[in-house]
Amino acid sequence: MKQRFNNLFRQPPLGFINPEMTWTEVVKFLILTNVTVFAAQEILGMYPFFIENFSLIPREFFHGRVWTLFTYMFLHGGFSHILFNMLALWMFGSMLERVWGSKEFLKYYLLTGLGGGLCYALFNMDSFVPTVGASGAIYGLLLAYAVLFPDNVIYIWFVIPVKAKYFAMIFGVIEFLASFNPGSGVAHLAHLGGMVMGYAYLKWGKLRYSAPGRRMREWKKKLEDSAREREEQTIEDVRREVDELLDKINKVGMDGLTKDEQKRLEKASQYLRDKGIKH
Repeated sequence: MKQRFNNLFRQPPLGFINPEMTWTEVVKFLILTNVTVFAAQEILGMYPFFIENFSLIPREFFHGRVWTLFTYMFLHGGFSHILFNMLALWMFGSMLERVWGSKEFLKYYLLTGLGGGLCYALFNMDSFVPTVGASGAIYGLLLAYAVLFPDNVIYIWFVIPVKAKYFAMIFGVIEFLASFNPGSGVAHLAHLGGMVMGYAYLKWGKLRYSAPGRRMREWKKKLEDSAREREEQTIEDVRREVDELLDKINKVGMDGLTKDEQKRLEKASQYLRDKGIKH
């Protein structure tokens, strides 16, 4: 009985996590794919082979290595590089996939990644410097998240709250200004290209706002219904627990309750009072 009572006041798993950010199928697949490739790079020592054959090198891309426009986005230059990209993919991608559906989300992700790579290549046509990473697609996701959910709050460094629309503006300006420094070692033009491709696809592509809006409402309704069912079940269980303890009081008196039972009765009674329920 004690264990069952304690379980009543435990938050469900989603209570500790923003439901918008729980794993979705394509996001999970993309993260696992990127992590697997990164592990092969670092653990198996395949980084030189991958860079030579699958990174985006503008000069070689325009001389026939067209597949690198796709493969470059699954390679990463270091642990911090993949860590922040995958964290952003989880944060923004999970919500977008849930709203758009897996097929549309994957299409958008790949298009913005391709757009970012193409932008970098076009502005560096004679360069032999390779670029890698999913950042073009990640910046595309950030742009889409800001357009669809402009007032959602994002925490910079997990501390500073900023609305999504301002967050995207800030990082867009940073990337634009940084693009004038070609020696930074970061493909800022790929980031900007991902955002530009994302905006173009949202505005003129087949991805419309009506479907996201409808799916968003359906998803929120499911969450609300689920939360209401959980609360109703919790209230029912708490009332049952209170009734059992009151029955014991009727039989043996208040002194017949242990200290633990008295605390449980007090806690349960307070919970019901807070919910405006008489017992």
